[in-house]
Amino acid sequence: MNFQLFLEALEERHFTDLRFSEVTRALRALSSTYVERRTTALPAQKALDGAGKRAAFALYYGPIHFVLVQNILAEVGMPKSPGLVVDLGCGTGVAGAAVATATTPPARVTGIDTHPWALDEARFTYRELGLSADVRRGSAARTRIPHDASFVVAAFVVNELTDSDRGALLESLQAAVARGVSVLVVEPISLRISPWWNQWADAFTAMGGRADEWRFRFDPPMIVKRLARASRLRPESLTARSLFAG
Repeated sequence: MNFQLFLEALEERHFTDLRFSEVTRALRALSSTYVERRTTALPAQKALDGAGKRAAFALYYGPIHFVLVQNILAEVGMPKSPGLVVDLGCGTGVAGAAVATATTPPARVTGIDTHPWALDEARFTYRELGLSADVRRGSAARTRIPHDASFVVAAFVVNELTDSDRGALLESLQAAVARGVSVLVVEPISLRISPWWNQWADAFTAMGGRADEWRFRFDPPMIVKRLARASRLRPESLTARSLFAG
């Protein structure tokens, strides 16, 4: 299934029991959570409380993150083989799907997340995009990277970890790169929420990798445009920081 058909299936899935106005209201609350109340809401897993916020996350941030990861891959290097993609902190699965659909044939995906709803949504994403995938409940920081993995992506999850978990994850990713696995970490552009960034950037460059800051022009899909307009958000450009090695 192509990306546009996936978006249509996504709308049908989430607007079956919700009105557009409910999702818009939830998107404003969700945006506030990530910007203003992240230190309390994210550790308590309150960001995705309620069907409205979950729909808003899937319909608005999902397509944005899919396209963002695609754009970053085009700059740092596409996956070299259709092996196994490990999607750490997979959320709705879009980052892993963006990596997996970049190879011919598409790669397999394993999605890891702690949130039951996210795992169910990731199953939907992988299935609708025609990917061979499985999902597992677990911590991104404590997941053992399979020896047959070819690519690991961790998108917008490292900033949500504790310091100890973040340290454990860095060691795991370093070991994976040493085995020949490619690793991509994507985070918000703001360093205010990522005081650990420079340490990680040094670690990735020491492995022969790179640290980048991105701003891509973005023509949002119609559902993203509609939600943005109603919520007074501006998704006309995509910004992020990334680390890549492998």
